[in-house]
Amino acid sequence: MILSPLLAELSWLEHAFGTIAAPLSQQHDVSLKQIHSDIVLLAGHSAGCAGEGDGLLTNLAGRAISIRTADCYPILIADVKTRSVAAIHAGWRGTAARIVVRAIEKMHSEFGAQPGDLRAAVGPGIGECCYEVGADVAARFGKSGRSQINLALENRRQLIEVGVSERHISVEGSCTYCNADAFHSFRRQGDAAGRMISFIKRLD
Repeated sequence: MILSPLLAELSWLEHAFGTIAAPLSQQHDVSLKQIHSDIVLLAGHSAGCAGEGDGLLTNLAGRAISIRTADCYPILIADVKTRSVAAIHAGWRGTAARIVVRAIEKMHSEFGAQPGDLRAAVGPGIGECCYEVGADVAARFGKSGRSQINLALENRRQLIEVGVSERHISVEGSCTYCNADAFHSFRRQGDAAGRMISFIKRLD
């Protein structure tokens, strides 16, 4: 498992980004049918699939929320005031649709969370070193022609843009494509790729 030093400072919280060596389970979590969208749902009390979307929120204690990734970026967010939390799946479609912004807006409308009170951890995903996309996708990120895209940096930029402090954002930095021993990668393995589970849970 990989922990964010930023989130690890919060004694009321559990979290982790999974790896091949630490294949976390979603058996007891609230999860999603992920569809590469900007849809953010509220997690209920019961474990299992909450519906179709790519972001989950809760302020309930004792119930983990989790997402699956294999090159896309897992993003975990915690609010130090309301103790609400979010788990986000951000591939290029979700990033282009600003799913982290949608999640923060919903944290505010549902729980009263303020961007200045948030701590955000961006987990492992495919790095700019290995993520070349076609002109149509590149254009969504202000580039022309085939280009290398840095999804971690783009999500970090969006977090800062909506008011999350730079010092309250951590980016783990590992490339899932480069590190075959540690991570599954859809781009490297295709349909044979497994998935890493990332979760966040309010303890009290």
